[in-house]
Amino acid sequence: MARIAGVNIPTQKRIEVALTYIFGIGLSSSKQILAKAGVDAETRVKDLSDEDVARIRGVIDSDFTVEGDMRRTVTMNIKRLTDLGTYRGLRHRKGLPVRGQRSKTNARTRKGPRRTVAGKKK
Repeated sequence: MARIAGVNIPTQKRIEVALTYIFGIGLSSSKQILAKAGVDAETRVKDLSDEDVARIRGVIDSDFTVEGDMRRTVTMNIKRLTDLGTYRGLRHRKGLPVRGQRSKTNARTRKGPRRTVAGKKK
């Protein structure tokens, strides 16, 4: 099992897809990394040599922010918005959708389960 950036990468998958298990690396970043490292994207992780893994690890360490550092950066950005009191920061604080989605209906993932409000008594 290959371990890159502190993450165990699944051995049965193609390296192109397996790299996306690392926080901060998507499919396009994965393709860039493999191109710089000179590794074929179709190769399965179990078929990689130690040199290939070392080259991939080197490219990621030198050119990309991943895992702990990336999580810290994202958290600090959200905290900055919240402290400034921006609209986006307020939405984060209230646990509502941040990017302009409607919230009258839908938005259940962000808002959590429904909380019923009692009707007006006569």
